Amino acid sequence: MHAAHGLDAPAAPLITFDDFLAVDIRIGTVVAAEPFPEARKPAIKLVIDFGPLIGHKKTSAQITEHYTPDALLGRQVAAVVNFPPRQIGKFMSEVLTLGFADSRGAVVLFQPDRPVPNGSRLF
Repeated sequence: MHAAHGLDAPAAPLITFDDFLAVDIRIGTVVAAEPFPEARKPAIKLVIDFGPLIGHKKTSAQITEHYTPDALLGRQVAAVVNFPPRQIGKFMSEVLTLGFADSRGAVVLFQPDRPVPNGSRLF
């Protein structure tokens, strides 16, 4: 996350609905998770299944404050799937997993309150 993302973050500038639609946010299920000790900040490597059209994508997420790799297996998460891949050390991150900062700034993952099919798009 590049900008301020806590309670002190100001509202972003107005955008159009087309701007919103340009960001492809999908639901996927975590199918693999492991520690990422080489990362500069504590992180977990994830493999997320976004269904048959998008498939399995890898990412690194700084979510170690509230989550362990084992607890993430089988969990549905939301991610931006149409950013270009980003090199993080020797690891290539393909999607951006979404969350919110808690009162101390630690990431709390975003997920639907009921299961939805992998690959479902946020609208």
